[in-house]
Amino acid sequence: MSTAEVITETFQLADDDEVELITRAAWHYYNDGLTQNQIADMLGLSRIKVSRLLEKGRQTGLIELRINSPFEGCLALQQDLIGAFGLADARVVPVAEGLSAPPRIARAAASLLMQKLVPNDLLAIGWGEAASTTLRFMAPFFPQENVSLVSLTGGVSTYIGNSGLYGPQNFAHLVPTPLRVSSPELADMLRVEPYVRHVLEMAVTARIALIGVGSVARSASLIRYGYCTGAEIELFTRRGAVGDLLGHFYDRDGQILELDLHRHLIAVTPAEMRRIPSVVAAAAGPEKVEAILGMLRGKLANTLVTDEETARDLMRRL
Repeated sequence: MSTAEVITETFQLADDDEVELITRAAWHYYNDGLTQNQIADMLGLSRIKVSRLLEKGRQTGLIELRINSPFEGCLALQQDLIGAFGLADARVVPVAEGLSAPPRIARAAASLLMQKLVPNDLLAIGWGEAASTTLRFMAPFFPQENVSLVSLTGGVSTYIGNSGLYGPQNFAHLVPTPLRVSSPELADMLRVEPYVRHVLEMAVTARIALIGVGSVARSASLIRYGYCTGAEIELFTRRGAVGDLLGHFYDRDGQILELDLHRHLIAVTPAEMRRIPSVVAAAAGPEKVEAILGMLRGKLANTLVTDEETARDLMRRL
């Protein structure tokens, strides 16, 4: 039996008075914005009766809800991403012609984080522009909610040193080193320095982390900030790299590669990151798709903030 036949049969069972009541209740609820209690008083019914009428109207098709919003398709994409990759959550930003994607992704990430963080919470942050732009949108939130920041890597002070979050207010605890140093020996020495060690240990106690997704494109932030050369990135790509997490390069399946570079990093490792319950990755753009896919396949993050075009590309490639 088709859905239409089921609906027709249901309405044949209901009398005209019930259909009228459903229609009146729906009109007052959806068009007039009245509460179910107000409608109950108006129609001389109980609130439970009004609730059941509205539910019956929806179930039978008498009431059809239509969402005329650019977010409609994005909500469906969010559910597709969550189901396909086993994510805890996702946010997909609608396409907007002429507007740059990174600030819009950052604003969406900031909104998500402010919903998830609670007073006196701790937010761990990765290195990169996605994290720094998101933090700028969140700046007033930290003192208001007494939320602190802790960095997952060195080099973060480059991004938020002038944000007002780092300094006498003590909202931010940052690793006071670069992301990459000149030798494995120096990296080993710095990692055991008390302040560096304490910040890195604090980072993995956070309940929520915000990270970017590094690509292997020539425009990668690691190249622009002098932490890697173009020749190094090309070599890593030839060895299978599709992206990086906190400077650690991984392949299409999210497996961390064996690279000498990783011994030079002052950063929480991907294995240590798994101790953080909620890892939010914010990224978008065609140059990031393979990196995002690898990250999601490797379960290196469990929440994604991206845009509509990137989400559709991820689902196509999947």
